[in-house]
Amino acid sequence: MKFLFDLFPVLLFFVAFKLSDIFVATAVAVAATVLQVGYLLARGRKVDPALWVSLAVVVVFGGATLLLHDRTFIKWKPTILYWVFAGALLGGQMLFRRNLLRSFLGHQMELPDSAWAALVWAWSGFFAVMGALNLVIAYNFSDDTWVNFKLFGGIGLMLLFVLGQGVFLAKYLPQKDS
Repeated sequence: MKFLFDLFPVLLFFVAFKLSDIFVATAVAVAATVLQVGYLLARGRKVDPALWVSLAVVVVFGGATLLLHDRTFIKWKPTILYWVFAGALLGGQMLFRRNLLRSFLGHQMELPDSAWAALVWAWSGFFAVMGALNLVIAYNFSDDTWVNFKLFGGIGLMLLFVLGQGVFLAKYLPQKDS
């Protein structure tokens, strides 16, 4: 359910784009993200740091898109978000010697230090590549192709990557005795 909740602004952006244009879709995405955070706060729930970052990026880049009537800004939004995540993971690891993935997920699974380090590098690389790929699609294809990629391509690649991470992590899961 959380996955659908997290996708809410992207889905609304997609629908609004298909029904209207990129500027209406941008306004819808900004409003949906603000409502998403507002809903969590009103319910007394914790807003994940990633959602706060997403809110800031969508308000800044979406706002610039709407104020300047320039679609370039909203097309950069996924790249900035991906690169912020990659930078946070790498910065935490390299500058502060803190594995942010372990901080967020360590209570859910036990892994050796080498596995946590590999996960940070893998996720950082994935986010860096996704940011670059977004720019390739945004600047070399139509708005329609970019919007389709933003929803289907991004989610599909994320799903494949998560499955690959599952295969990697499987060797660290406790084995049941037969």
